[in-house]
Amino acid sequence: MGALRRSLAGLAGAVVVVLSPGVAAAAPGDPVTGFDVSYPQCGTPLPTGADFGVVGVNGGVATTANPCLAEQLAWAARATGDAAAHPPLQVYVNTANPGHLQDEISTWPRSGDTPYGSCTGDNDRACSWVYGQTRASVDIHGFLLPAARTAGVDVVPAELVWWLDVETMNTWQSGTAASLANNRAALEGMTDYLASTGARIGLYSTGQQWQQIVGWVPPGSPLYELDSWLAGALSRGEAALHCSDTPLTAGGDVVLSQYVVERDGRLLDHDLPC
Repeated sequence: MGALRRSLAGLAGAVVVVLSPGVAAAAPGDPVTGFDVSYPQCGTPLPTGADFGVVGVNGGVATTANPCLAEQLAWAARATGDAAAHPPLQVYVNTANPGHLQDEISTWPRSGDTPYGSCTGDNDRACSWVYGQTRASVDIHGFLLPAARTAGVDVVPAELVWWLDVETMNTWQSGTAASLANNRAALEGMTDYLASTGARIGLYSTGQQWQQIVGWVPPGSPLYELDSWLAGALSRGEAALHCSDTPLTAGGDVVLSQYVVERDGRLLDHDLPC
């Protein structure tokens, strides 16, 4: 059983509401309600009545910060969730691997030691791992902690749940088995760095996007036992069925299933704990 499955087990049957800009508060009677906010919600009223909040650290891509991160951390810190079951403040981060563009970008690493050998600046698994480590470090020390200080919020990275957002809208390598292995290594580097703080980590994606970006994950990978938050359902009933889907990694479990509904004229992403 994955680590997040154990921490979220008490939430079975609850609904988590992931909101678009300008949405209203949770529906009355929901036993646990969370909201997901990030840069699209900048300048809009943040939802009220949150038991917990999931805040996007990045501004849509892995190398940028959410410009409203401080405000949104302060909002989530006022949530009333049960830290043992579902921490009031959680975060998600954009992920990517632009190794095929290493000659065009300044963020590709040129050195570093990894389980795949030494990085020397090439587009390979070693440098992909270092890229992921670097992105996770910047997410914590360059984006999250400065924003928390600005907001006056006491944030301890090790006490957060970190969701790695893996979607085709970001920059990834493709076309070969080596490309998928490089993408996997970038996520492994991020996971290794975050896990070194003691944080809990999960994966957000759809099965189709995960297969396109990462593919099979071997048992020895740091990703292998991570739990899954699956997207793609269009109703609560369909989301419940997706709880029985294959997790993104064979060693983890599906712990959240996302579905989209319309409320007050807006499309809202809901998440059903599995």
